[in-house]
Amino acid sequence: MTRIDFYISKNNDDDARARLACRVAEKAYQMKHSVYVHVDDRQQAEQLDQLLWVFRDRSFVPHCLSDDPLSAEAAVIIGYGNAPAGTPEILINISNEVPGFFSRYERVAEIVGGDENYRQKARERFKFYRERGYPLETHELSS
Repeated sequence: MTRIDFYISKNNDDDARARLACRVAEKAYQMKHSVYVHVDDRQQAEQLDQLLWVFRDRSFVPHCLSDDPLSAEAAVIIGYGNAPAGTPEILINISNEVPGFFSRYERVAEIVGGDENYRQKARERFKFYRERGYPLETHELSS
């Protein structure tokens, strides 16, 4: 059964969720896991793509967008809409909705920003998973 982890940032900055997603993706990559980062749209995917190159000094997370020809070989794939080809081990969700394909993954990392709007959407996702019996963990993180 898919394990669901909620990573909650106390930071209210606009890019807090994206930065937290980068940290989670980096850690998963360092642990040799394959990752799919699910976002709301193309613009958000491109912003995260750029941020993954610069979010931390001396960090390297090989990644690409899901429509890139090299996506089959990338450790971290960023996409939106439909599920990616293949099934990476970890799904990092920055979208405000539960991806319909989440149960294909061993683990789901739900990224929650400090803003009350993001927290409310996260509560709805938490309730969705809990009602279906998925194991849930919550991690409150500082900046």
